[in-house]
Amino acid sequence: MITRFSTLYVGHIELERCGFSGTPADDRRYSNERLMEAFDTTIALAHAADTLGYETLWLAEHHFQHEGYECIPNIPLLAVDLAHRTERVKIGCAFNVVPTWHPLRLAEDYATADILTRGRVVFGVGRGYHTREVESFGNPMLDAEANRELFEEQIEIILKAFRQESFSHQGKHYTIPPEVPYRGYPLKELTLVPRPLHQPVEIWQPIVSGSVRGLDFMARHGIKGIVSATAEELVQRWFRDYQEAARRHGRELALGEDLIFGFRMCIDETTDRAMQRARPYFEEHAKVMAPLGMLRYGEEHVKAVVARQAQSATSATLENGVRNRAWLCGPPGDVIAYLKEIEQRYPGLDHVMIGWAIGTPRDVMIEQLTRFAREVMPAFR
Repeated sequence: MITRFSTLYVGHIELERCGFSGTPADDRRYSNERLMEAFDTTIALAHAADTLGYETLWLAEHHFQHEGYECIPNIPLLAVDLAHRTERVKIGCAFNVVPTWHPLRLAEDYATADILTRGRVVFGVGRGYHTREVESFGNPMLDAEANRELFEEQIEIILKAFRQESFSHQGKHYTIPPEVPYRGYPLKELTLVPRPLHQPVEIWQPIVSGSVRGLDFMARHGIKGIVSATAEELVQRWFRDYQEAARRHGRELALGEDLIFGFRMCIDETTDRAMQRARPYFEEHAKVMAPLGMLRYGEEHVKAVVARQAQSATSATLENGVRNRAWLCGPPGDVIAYLKEIEQRYPGLDHVMIGWAIGTPRDVMIEQLTRFAREVMPAFR
């Protein structure tokens, strides 16, 4: 039964001339003052989510985006500030791009935020998809196999650091601690200081290709999954595949359990009006993500995701997004009806996340958060 609602903000600033006929993505460059607007928007959304009864405001970590698209480089740091501005809403990491970190620095930052916010930061991890950010930090992104191999070892280190009073690790990429003398004795183990106060640490990861290897890794380590802005047929398959992966690792889950179902949304009085409002931001999002191979509106898109190939932005239409339920556009009653279908289809699902495309203005996001909270969420209380 759906009882929990969250929202996602990826960190874009106010953009002019959105859409296929607007400013090309690579022609956008903003001043430092403009790029900092993302923090003001985050604060406004945190206040709205806190007031309206959302469980979590999820934020995206990204780097070096002078185009103004994804401008939050450190979620745990920002979460500490947001927690002191709000009363109860959690701040979710969607997602810490692990290959841009040393795993122990990420573990320390999260643990510090967990303590200072009294458990209001939700840990999330991802492999990344921007070559500019991951490769600039000295780690692989062009080589997908090397990226996955590094990521998996980093997660193993983070989990040891969270869960064990002291630990050591010897792997392909890391030897922790190094074999050095320390104050008169040979160093054999480390203790993360501080460790998270709230144990066990709940960890979330995006499901973007549904690979057997990726799902097995998540299941083996008890990592929960988010499937967002993805065609309905793929959601159905990946929910079943996640359940099967958990079963292979000794955990019996109801279909949809330990998963979040996410979609982009525009509520208005009619479907046509909602789509008219959403279209320029849908198109801007496609302009940004298609060259990175990150659209998931159909089978062909997912094949490109798996192969790390660029997609055509114009191959994604809002009509197709609405048809395959990656987007919900229409009156509140239609949104309620679809979510009631989802409840029946996935009896273990209890958490839904709504979001908007890159470029959606701050006042529109807050208006939509408000309408969803007042006109949709009460149907699931």
